[in-house]
Order: sequence, then structure tokens, then C-alpha cells
Amino acid sequence: MSDPRTIKEFIVEEFAPDVDVERLADDQDLIAAGIIDSLGLLRLVTWLGSHYDIPIDDVDIAESDFVTVEAICRFVEREAPVAAQQKGGWV
Repeated sequence: MSDPRTIKEFIVEEFAPDVDVERLADDQDLIAAGIIDSLGLLRLVTWLGSHYDIPIDDVDIAESDFVTVEAICRFVEREAPVAAQQKGGWV
């Protein structure tokens, strides 16, 4: 359901326009590298909510879910199916 490339493209476009999407590693610590700060984290969470239809107000959010692209993908995989079930999208 989540697409690491789409997530990387958003991160590069919004926070690191001088970084090549191909060079952004899935396991790079985005916070420690200074790519995403606290305000950037809020923008990322908001985008994930709208892009993947996740009701952000209804999920538990931890900084560790957004440290790497891999962690972000796990968050989306975990929360997007729950959102679909809550909407009655799954039988």
C-alpha cells in the first residue's frame, strides 16, 4: 500500500530539494541528518494522512514512526488498513 518512492519524492520536494531521490536511503535517519525537523514532522504526518487516507487524529503517533522511510512505510502499512476498515471499506 505504501510506496517508498512516493514518500521519498515528497520528502525531497518539501525538505531536501538538493538531494537526489535515488540517493535518499530507506534507512537514513531523517531527523538526525537534519532533513526533517519538528515542524517538518508535522507537515509529513499531515501529508501522510491526506495521501493515504489515514485519520491522523485517531492514531497513536510516535517520532520513531517517522525517523526513516522504512519506518514511515511501516506506519502507513499499519494504519492505512485500519482506516479502511473503520470506513467500512473492507468486508
